Amino acid sequence: MRLRRAVQLMGGAKKESGQALARLPAVLLPWYDENRRVLPWREEVTPYRTWVSEVMLQQTRVQAALPYFLRFMEAAPDISALAALPEEQLMRLWQGLGYYSRARSLQKAARQVVEQYGGCLPQTYSELTALPGIGDYTAGAILSIAFGQPVPAVDGNVLRIAARLTGCGDNVLLPQTRQRFRDALAAVMPPHRPGDFNQALMDLGSGVCLPGQPACEACPARMLCAALAAGRQRELPVREKNTAKPTEQLTVFVLTRPDGAAALRQRPQKGLLAGLWEFPHVPGTLDEQAAAHQLAEWGLRVTEWRRCIHAVHQFTHRRWDMTGWVLAVEGDGQGDWLWADAAAREEKAIPSAFRAFVKALE
Repeated sequence: MRLRRAVQLMGGAKKESGQALARLPAVLLPWYDENRRVLPWREEVTPYRTWVSEVMLQQTRVQAALPYFLRFMEAAPDISALAALPEEQLMRLWQGLGYYSRARSLQKAARQVVEQYGGCLPQTYSELTALPGIGDYTAGAILSIAFGQPVPAVDGNVLRIAARLTGCGDNVLLPQTRQRFRDALAAVMPPHRPGDFNQALMDLGSGVCLPGQPACEACPARMLCAALAAGRQRELPVREKNTAKPTEQLTVFVLTRPDGAAALRQRPQKGLLAGLWEFPHVPGTLDEQAAAHQLAEWGLRVTEWRRCIHAVHQFTHRRWDMTGWVLAVEGDGQGDWLWADAAAREEKAIPSAFRAFVKALE
């Protein structure tokens, strides 16, 4: 019954393709037992640790996230501690991970869990996905890994694996394709080890069934793979072409006074990089003459033009192309600026978009 259901859910896929998904747990779980990555959130499993790790791993590689996770657990070892964490400290703990809205949603959800559920994450899909920042994938990871429920966790890695195993050429970025694969995987989830199955798919997708050059010879499911049999593993999955990101030109001012303090200002509480600290900047690319005019408007006198640097930062939906003037100045500047010495700058969460300009101060 479960196999027939999986085949039906795959729409036009052949019966053999549906059987590939049904046979996947039997070959994948033994491989996982021998090859699983040793990670702190796997060695000590709690719903909270699973939740935080999955949020951190959105748009972040595992090795990059590891030190952040350990520091985060030390500062906020449980949901109540996260709910009570001062925002400035939260932003410092997250500094460098990017996508800072993830951290704010994490804390907002933690406060909601404290108020509504006594500090314990709920154990139903509908309640979890009602919390800020918890979507289909994260809910599936929490329910399967921490609560042992047979719920799939479908992300880009899993979609790639499923598309190749079944030979499906549908666009995996379409919601209906994603839902079809989610339903098909739900039909074949091993009820006795759902968390291990989801984590095995994560490891397979990140280390073997790679986007450009899959290591098919090392794949435990290679005998089941329709794409490999047809020589199409590099063609699948089919993904909608990315559109070009709009580019914004900015001129950034790295301004220091004789006492070594540098000018910072806080971004608005809503929108991109909300509430974080940045160097003063203006739209456009200003040459030296135009930059001097801007500084005069801010009431500053330049005592030394030190250097001009260039930096680019890619966001999900936009790109910043930045020209930076590193200057010594006299004056107070704007009323909303903070003149911060090195110690004070360490206390402020400055996003990685401005990393090149932070290094210019060092």
